[in-house]
Amino acid sequence: MESYQNPNRQPTIADDLPSVRRGPILSSRMILAEGIEKSFGSVRAVRGVSFQFRPGEVVGLLGPNGAGKSTTIRILVGYCPPDRGRVEVNGHDSIRASLAARAGIGYLPDSAPIYPEMRTVDYLRHRAHLFGLRGRRRTEAVERSIERCRLGDARRRRVGELSKGYRQRVGLAAALLHDPPVLILDEPTSGLDPTQIMQVRELVRELAETRTMLISSHILPEVERVCGRVMVMAGGRILADGPPDALVAEHADPALYRLEVAGAPAPGDSPGAIPGVRGLGAAAGAPGRSAWSITGDRGAPDLREALGRWAADRALVVTELT
Repeated sequence: MESYQNPNRQPTIADDLPSVRRGPILSSRMILAEGIEKSFGSVRAVRGVSFQFRPGEVVGLLGPNGAGKSTTIRILVGYCPPDRGRVEVNGHDSIRASLAARAGIGYLPDSAPIYPEMRTVDYLRHRAHLFGLRGRRRTEAVERSIERCRLGDARRRRVGELSKGYRQRVGLAAALLHDPPVLILDEPTSGLDPTQIMQVRELVRELAETRTMLISSHILPEVERVCGRVMVMAGGRILADGPPDALVAEHADPALYRLEVAGAPAPGDSPGAIPGVRGLGAAAGAPGRSAWSITGDRGAPDLREALGRWAADRALVVTELT
């Protein structure tokens, strides 16, 4: 007997594939970009960018705001087509086989796309439904993502009530639902406090063991901790591409931080004594708060954790740390 097909059924991303579960690796290049360019009016956001990632490679995309990182990522994930050039994901052309290419990618933008009124588990069920997962497969995918991202204590809470660190985890869990071989994260620790940064970083490090990953950031120590390769981008172009330690020696400028706390430390006490701090200056802060501009040593590790610990040890509440 013929199976019934609902004529009003809307297509999903799963229709282009035998399964949205991770399929075989079809290419020796998980991501290929050849000469991609993108302009918005008179602004050339991406200028002839080319690169390729091998299976299992973890790559950092480093550059200041406006360098073209987010536009490059949006081209890779299929949010906007390039004006010129081409992109392949696991052997699928991003234009000619768009659904197959996008089904191979899990994407976390810099601000996780969430429905704040939904409970975590319901939001993940909704996202799994959009990927074409039904019944037991959907339940298994949701439970797997909750376990991977350590969201068990937040599963019944409304997403809008969670901290930003937890919301990032929810966004990451959603990106993992269809078990993609490629994971792309745009500034995954932006705006998080030091504890949240450590939690997200550890989670990213675990996920990197089984996937090809691209992680964008404007902070070198952030990508240096988890990436075996770093591409430096500015002005829409890739300026350098290589191991992070080589790039630190050749290209890194001292990192700049801003720390603001409620209240004030004891007289004579300041974060200037923290190892890795090269320069310290007073900065304007809100009433009742103390603030500093801090310069790290060239090639020093990310100082945000140390700055957060310094404040916590003195019972000072961090109101800003960037």
